[in-house]
Amino acid sequence: MILKVCVGSACHIKGSYDVINTITNIIEDEGLVGEVELKACFCLNNCTEGVSAVIEGEEYVYSFSKEDVEEKFKELIKERIL
Repeated sequence: MILKVCVGSACHIKGSYDVINTITNIIEDEGLVGEVELKACFCLNNCTEGVSAVIEGEEYVYSFSKEDVEEKFKELIKERIL
């Protein structure tokens, strides 16, 4: 599974690098290195929401924040691959 997180201007201001760092740590800590690939991308046209992210192959744009990234990762990513 490939998860792309926006690092464009609006998402950068909303904490995209903190979200990316947290997701990176979760992937490593949970032993999901071979299961989840994390990539940065630019604008997903969802600038008014939190840090935008997409799962490659899907059209829906998810919104993460520094506060909810662990919970949302578990709901959206971890549950799909386990």
